[in-house]
Amino acid sequence: MKQFRRLKLKGRMILILGLMALIQTGFIGAFAVHYLHQSLEEQIGQKALDVAKTIAATPQIVTAVEQGDSEYLQPISLNLARETQARFVVIGDREGIRLAHPNPNRIGHSMSDDEGDDNSTVLVDGQAYLSKALGSLGWSMRGKAPIFSSEGDRIVGLVSVGYHLEQVDKVTFHYQVTLIAVIVITFLLSVFTAVWFANHFKRAIFGLEPEQIGRLFEEQKATLESVREGIIAINNEGRITTINRTAIDTLGLPQGHSLVGQHISDVLPDSAMMKVLETGVPQFDEEVWREGHSIIANRLPLKQGDKITGVVSSFRRKDEVAMVSKKLTRIQQYADSLRSQSHEYSNKLHTIAGLIQIGAHDQALALIGQETQSHQELIKLLLDAVPDPILAGCLLGKYNRAREMGMLLVIDQDSHMKEIPEKLPRENLVSIIGNLIDNALEATRVHTGSGGEVKLSMTDLGNDLIFEIEDQGPGISPEQEAQIFEKGFSSKEAEGHGYGLHLVKSLLEKLGGTVMIEATGDSGSRFIVYIPKD
Repeated sequence: MKQFRRLKLKGRMILILGLMALIQTGFIGAFAVHYLHQSLEEQIGQKALDVAKTIAATPQIVTAVEQGDSEYLQPISLNLARETQARFVVIGDREGIRLAHPNPNRIGHSMSDDEGDDNSTVLVDGQAYLSKALGSLGWSMRGKAPIFSSEGDRIVGLVSVGYHLEQVDKVTFHYQVTLIAVIVITFLLSVFTAVWFANHFKRAIFGLEPEQIGRLFEEQKATLESVREGIIAINNEGRITTINRTAIDTLGLPQGHSLVGQHISDVLPDSAMMKVLETGVPQFDEEVWREGHSIIANRLPLKQGDKITGVVSSFRRKDEVAMVSKKLTRIQQYADSLRSQSHEYSNKLHTIAGLIQIGAHDQALALIGQETQSHQELIKLLLDAVPDPILAGCLLGKYNRAREMGMLLVIDQDSHMKEIPEKLPRENLVSIIGNLIDNALEATRVHTGSGGEVKLSMTDLGNDLIFEIEDQGPGISPEQEAQIFEKGFSSKEAEGHGYGLHLVKSLLEKLGGTVMIEATGDSGSRFIVYIPKD
């Protein structure tokens, strides 16, 4: 068995098909030769029996046997044997004593002494019969028939006609040679078929061996179960071929029984995989609802050449995707804040060091005091108006970012944001405000250059948290208002834009909030955000 496993697929198929051909042709051939041999013996035996009965019924033979006339019967028996192509024709009397025999020396002797047959069936019972026996003339098929008297009332002798079996052996041998030739040809044909089929099969499985396919299957199964995304694959008939545990859990499908082999419409009646199977058009980042959850799904057709052979779908709950996006956004905001503070204070330190080196100590102290006073006023405002450390940290980072860009983020002194609900996710809040401030800073920089201002006011009076961000940008046209929150839309030609406002809109929809856009004077825009407390 180990040696068999070491063989390549082609060698295994040659060995298996070759052995099957040998066994089948050998078994069928042996049965055919045996049946042929038996049939030929029966035919020869039946012929011997018929000749014996015919001779026994001949009147001249009956009369000569009654008279014991060997001189008449001897030449008659030789002539009959020659005409019927029999090996011998032996005639005996009532006692079984030979009256005619191919060997004249055996005339007068008992037929039962050396022919190996019991003649009582013929001489006593009066019944003809067929036998295969080794007699004085070798193995033969012989038929024996009783000779009745002219009146037919008594048995007066018997006739034994024999045919040699050499002809049977010759015919059987001829068929055995033919059978061996057929077996060899069949084996060679099986080998050729095995080689052709193995090559065709290997191309279909990309030249892999069965053990390699088994390992790949186990690896694929383990991989599918390890990924955190749900995966479903269907074939060209729409039946499920692959589904992992995450998919079952995410979609709320029944546990405990296999879904493989079932039609996708029976498991997921509203699935769009059948549409992809029919059209061949892939679907990316499609949002669907299932079991009260929003799911982001991708569906790709599987093709073999130009033919669609199936569809695979991968999906994940939107809140998991959004959580990753929020974490990345928060990290990016912290990084921007640290980078802007580092850059700004580096410039301030270089300036202070230069003033000290030229002896302008009073100006250096004034600059330090001014910087300290400016940050102290901002920190005091944030501590009084925004006690939440996450939102306050975000605004401080955006303030430093604005100064790095040569602009100013002005926070309204009358702002008040102390009643932020505990259940309101802070990462969502800072993503909304941070993206709107970044968008306002970029619009202002493009339109006015350095020296521009972005104004922020906040209030938590009433049932909503209200944020107003006002920029000095070029404004937003009515056409742009209809598209500005679409994913990927941006007025800038550079890549990597068009996602911030889309994220703002998505997060506000999740929180039940809204955003409005107003024009301010000749240019500029004001974004007003409403986030319900409840």
